[in-house]
Formats: sequence, C-alpha cells, structure tokens
Amino acid sequence: MKLTVIGCWGGYPKKNEASSGYLLEHDGFKLLIDCGSGVLSKMQNFVQPEQLDALVLSHYHPDHNADIGVLYHARLIQGFLGKKPPVLPIYGHNLDQAEFSKLTYKNVTTGVAYQLDQTLEVGPFRITFLRTVHPVPCFAMRIEVEGKVLVYTADTAYKEEFTDFSRNADVLLCECNFYGQQSGKGAGHMNSFDTGKLASLAEVKRLVLTHLPHYGDLNQLLEEAKQKYNGPIQLAHEGLTISL
Repeated sequence: MKLTVIGCWGGYPKKNEASSGYLLEHDGFKLLIDCGSGVLSKMQNFVQPEQLDALVLSHYHPDHNADIGVLYHARLIQGFLGKKPPVLPIYGHNLDQAEFSKLTYKNVTTGVAYQLDQTLEVGPFRITFLRTVHPVPCFAMRIEVEGKVLVYTADTAYKEEFTDFSRNADVLLCECNFYGQQSGKGAGHMNSFDTGKLASLAEVKRLVLTHLPHYGDLNQLLEEAKQKYNGPIQLAHEGLTISL
C-alpha cells in the first residue's frame, strides 16, 4: 500500500497547494480519500482523474469535498474525448441526504453509502469507520490491506475510542489543526498534544500530522507531539509518499 499526500491544509488550501486529499494505491487500484479544494489540480501530478478507481469521503465540509464537482467534469470531458472511464463510485455517509445525493452525477459517478457498523471493501482495501467529534457527521477510517494498516482520523476532537481504533497502525494520518496551548474541542479538532497522546496510547508505528493550520511555526506542532510520542513523526506535505 502506497500513500501519497495530495493536500494537507485545514479549512482552505495554502497558496498553490490543496486542502485534504490522499491517494492510496495497491496492486494498481487507485483510491482517493477526500477531495478538498485544489485537490483535482494537484492530483494530476500523480494520477489523472480518469484513472481513479474509487473515492471515499469522510464528510461534506468544502475542505474535504469541494473538488467533487470538477472531478465530475474532468471524467465527463475525457468521455467526450474518446477516453470514457467507467462510472466512478463515490463512497460517503448518508446522514446528510442533500449532500449524499450530489455524489451521483449523470453516468459519470454514483454515490454509495457506507455504514458505521459494516466493513467496506473497495478494491483490495478493507475499511472500517469510527464516527468522530465534529460539528457535522464525520467518519475516521481504518484501512487495511495484506496486513498493513493506515488510520485516517479525518476531522475530530480527541476521543478515547480512537485508541483501540488506531491500535498498532503502521501509519496514523492524524489531523492537527491546533497548537498545544490551544483547545480545538469546540471546533471539533485536535491539538498537537492530542495527536502525540493518541499515537502513544495506540502504539502506532508512525505518526503523520495533517489538516495543518495556516499560522505559526509548524515545526512547533512536531515538537509538542514529540513530548507525548517517541516514535517516528513528520508533517504531511504535498507529494509526501509512504510505502507500507
């Protein structure tokens, strides 16, 4: 399983970059996790829109789904150009029916609802879900293939259930939208101390901080997380690639 970070910014994309978007590949299958603002443009440095096999969304905030509309049209236009790709499944929750209904577009994409209590099989990947602490329904993902595990927290404040959910993950791709002296609880986000605490309790093998803030010294996030977790840790950035 190979992870490529397409975008890692919280709220909105930094200049010339993208908000949340992560590409997972295994045995030729290409799964995009979230599709925030700027992701479609940046993704083309790694994979073309018509080459995606599936997309899964954590929730329906624009920094995680804003580029779905342009993804529709990218695949539609390729069809007009004689490279018609198959209908793209977009997996999302159906707790917001208005947003879920938008995932189906003509004969280009089709929305598929995932369920909290069921394992979702997408290509070679097995995905289980955990509802997060966020102002709208949002779901973290534990993604497994051939004994390797990636946990993506999506957007969330700290919650105890994440410890077992993330247990022994090879990579914890963990949101970190606040610095240690700040509380992200009211906004539904974690701070740097939260991320380190979670990584340590869950005994993960590597911690990657993402959904980053637009202010301050981002290296401070690393230093603060290291006070709680002594394993390998790094900041997400566009083009970061990790092979599991």
